[in-house]
Amino acid sequence: MSKEERLLILYFIIVLVFLMALFIVFFIAFQRRKNKLIMKQIVQKQAFEKEISQSKLEIQEQTLKNIAWELHDNVGQLLSVANLQLNVLMRTAPDAQKPQLAEAKGVIAESVQKIRSLSKTLNNDVVLKNGLLVSLQVEMERFSRLKFLNTELTYEGTVKSLQDADEIIIFRILQEFFTNVLKHSRAKNLFVFLSYQDTELHVSAYDDGVGFDTSLHTESSGMSTMASRAKLLNSAFSIKSSPGNGTKLNLTYPYQCPKQNQAAL
Repeated sequence: MSKEERLLILYFIIVLVFLMALFIVFFIAFQRRKNKLIMKQIVQKQAFEKEISQSKLEIQEQTLKNIAWELHDNVGQLLSVANLQLNVLMRTAPDAQKPQLAEAKGVIAESVQKIRSLSKTLNNDVVLKNGLLVSLQVEMERFSRLKFLNTELTYEGTVKSLQDADEIIIFRILQEFFTNVLKHSRAKNLFVFLSYQDTELHVSAYDDGVGFDTSLHTESSGMSTMASRAKLLNSAFSIKSSPGNGTKLNLTYPYQCPKQNQAAL
């Protein structure tokens, strides 16, 4: 083989290596750009889904607030008027009818108290004013007072202020759990425990009801709502249950930035 042929082959190899290297560089750059676009799309999709979930929560909270106002201002007012009318009737009614009127008056007074208590737990402004711990205590005392079930709320650590929206969401998650307990568990007792740690809040809620087999249970809308709300908080969330052993909720909420003056849900 002549010297010119060897040089030609060498040049050909060099050019081939250069083209391969150039191809690899372009391929890597293309893949990086592609991955970057995919990640951007994923982030945008997550942001969109979070915005949709946030909007749904805002609509739900406004609806609950309107119901609370309606109960307190209209239904409560009508019952108060009925109570006043019964007072007038009792003054002129025969003695034989007065016990029945007094009983009706007592029922109306109790109904007014129940409606006002319920309206407080539905109105997020009241929840924010009272804070998570007090709001939970009010809600659970209502269950005990109405003899739905016995309740116990305990906590440990130094109580920390949470962001307004986060506090509302945690309260609504627990409210949803309470609703499921009342509807399905046939429990006699309900327990809630809050542990305020340095960097996160641990919440446990459990009942002594009939429980269910989680492997066979089809996820209900209530379960989905609790899970999606916990996801908004970047919180670990789980429901554990088995037949005859009640149901337990666990939520681990990482503290966000310091509480700010933000618009409530």
